[in-house]
Amino acid sequence: MRRANVGTGMRYIVGVMGPAKARKKDIDNARVLGELIARREWVVLTGGRDVGVMDAACQGAKQVPGSLTIGVLPSARERVSKYVDLAIITEMGNARNNVNVMSSNVVVVCGLMGAGTVSEVALALKAGKPVILVGATPAEEKFFKKLGGRLIAAVENPEEAIGLMMKQFEQQQPELVQGARSWGGV
Repeated sequence: MRRANVGTGMRYIVGVMGPAKARKKDIDNARVLGELIARREWVVLTGGRDVGVMDAACQGAKQVPGSLTIGVLPSARERVSKYVDLAIITEMGNARNNVNVMSSNVVVVCGLMGAGTVSEVALALKAGKPVILVGATPAEEKFFKKLGGRLIAAVENPEEAIGLMMKQFEQQQPELVQGARSWGGV
């Protein structure tokens, strides 16, 4: 597989965050999002566990040959998703959420039903990282936009999230994005 950013040694890392006990809609969005991220040859980073949005995003990414998934886990007691290529065991408990956020170029959220996910959004905003909410309710969108201003974007589906990331990454380093392939029309 030819990498879109050959010679740079860099791949964008997209943090896909969401609850362990997620709604079907959020699981489905995470799975599609993981695949679309991998098709862009970006890295999928999650909380690494074998449940919820974490597992679904990594599963989606592994539909693409050559994809890379990273799981940042709270402890060695947690079960690692079989779709994680690189598991990072932190022994930091929920403090690992900061590792997830700070290691990501952008944070994409599928479901805001858990305190851990909400903490990741807050940490991202404190760090000045862009956050994309996929399928958020109007109340969730309003709350986080009031809190994060221009750093928060809300979209209905994973395809829209990919479009926003393309724009963001192009502004940062256009030479990396212009060569990126779009498999599947996104």
